Amino acid sequence: MLATFTIIPIGAGESISPIVAKVVKLVDSSNLDYRLTAMGTIVEGEWDEVLTLIKKAHKLVRRHSARVLTSITIDDRKGAKNRLAGKVDSVKSKLKIEVKS
Repeated sequence: MLATFTIIPIGAGESISPIVAKVVKLVDSSNLDYRLTAMGTIVEGEWDEVLTLIKKAHKLVRRHSARVLTSITIDDRKGAKNRLAGKVDSVKSKLKIEVKS
């Protein structure tokens, strides 16, 4: 499954990149395939491992902020593998333009 998640520490100030960096380090250590985007992180893996990772990330941010907003979008397709790159490649193969990804 794929999951896109965004964790926002409320009241942590204008720049949250130091906290985001800690989350990315946690995600990277999970050994799950992921992509960091400007607005969130996309992770690919099995249900339990992905949700466990997001829970750990939420708790990590919660240690730095009294209030945290976490948004999760899940795409769960039976039998699908390597969708993190595969979904993008599928769209690129149908276009006749260079796509930024």
